[in-house]
Amino acid sequence: MSFASAGSSRWSDVYITAGSRALSMAGDALAATTLALALQDRGAGGLAVSGLWLAASLPLVALAPLTGRLADRFDSRTLLVATGLVQALVCAALAFVTAPIALIALVGVLAAGLAITNPVFSALVPSMVTRDDLPKASAIGQTASMIGTLLGPAAAGFLVGAFGTRPPLLIDAATYLAVACAGLLLRTRRGGATDAAPAAAGAVNTVWTLRGDGLLLATFLAFGAVVAGVGGVNVIEVFFIRDSLGASASAFGLVAASWTAGMAAGAWVFAKLVRRYDDDAGLARAVLILLGSTCVPVAISAAAPGVWLVVLLWLAGGLLNGGLGVFSTILVSRRVPERARGRAFAGLNAAANGGAMFGYVLAGALLGPFSPRALVLGFGLAGVLAVVAVAVPVARAIQRERVTSAAVA
Repeated sequence: MSFASAGSSRWSDVYITAGSRALSMAGDALAATTLALALQDRGAGGLAVSGLWLAASLPLVALAPLTGRLADRFDSRTLLVATGLVQALVCAALAFVTAPIALIALVGVLAAGLAITNPVFSALVPSMVTRDDLPKASAIGQTASMIGTLLGPAAAGFLVGAFGTRPPLLIDAATYLAVACAGLLLRTRRGGATDAAPAAAGAVNTVWTLRGDGLLLATFLAFGAVVAGVGGVNVIEVFFIRDSLGASASAFGLVAASWTAGMAAGAWVFAKLVRRYDDDAGLARAVLILLGSTCVPVAISAAAPGVWLVVLLWLAGGLLNGGLGVFSTILVSRRVPERARGRAFAGLNAAANGGAMFGYVLAGALLGPFSPRALVLGFGLAGVLAVVAVAVPVARAIQRERVTSAAVA
């Protein structure tokens, strides 16, 4: 499905993309933590903080149909440069705004920019490397993003304590300039005039849609359901570790970091394993297995007598989650035509972010009536059951494709 030609992987582009996304992820985490602290210090209350997180997530879901089309139809360089510059200006404005409503509105604008750049970057990577090199490129990108996610909150705590809220937000503005610079430096381009080459004689110009791809649609739905479970546990986690297990604040920090560390390691472990899968059906089954398996350590942790077992289980869950990131990227990249990858990755991102939002809201509503331990078990089992439910339509989609392929042959 239109990868770079054999022997021509552009690793410099891969590292530029990974580096810019790592800086952007670190800046996003830095800004989110800084703004949450700022609202809390100003006495804005829980409603304002909830509004902040909603503004940071909702555009990634609501704008996915539009931004996916933008990523496919317009020059990637133009989109990255223009969006990066606008985001830098918006983030700089955040450093000088104090009204909660204005802060939340500007965060929504930043998230709208991410809804554009995320599918642009994701769709570019398969065009940078050969089919065989894509797993390694995916692992590099995922590891860089995890490093950025880990560094951002830690840097925010130090910078806010030492200098206040303005310097961290100005630093975040600089990280968005890295996105614009990446757009200028990348040799690989897609969308717009770069994709205007005429089709070969006799080629069939099929239009890809997610609704028309039963296998991917079912997989995306399962992805969203599992992320809802994991996202819900993220809300419950602090109460489970601190109250149910009686662990210290430092132990909670270790638990939170262990999942991310497992994801970084899992990306490299599964980047080697994914090479064994040559067909879409096998990849789809592997994605479902990884989705369900990621929830198993979460469910088991509900019975943990102490925090150290949770750390080990979170490492295992993160390892499987890292593999899931690689396998899902490979599945979309191989299955979706190059000209539709922006829409496909926007859909995958929407499923993940929409699932996370649902999990956050549901967990917050259930924390009062139920204990943290019961909720951890419930969310873990719900993820497994969701995968089992989706396994049937995935199997049917695979069977339909086999029948169609046999008829064509």
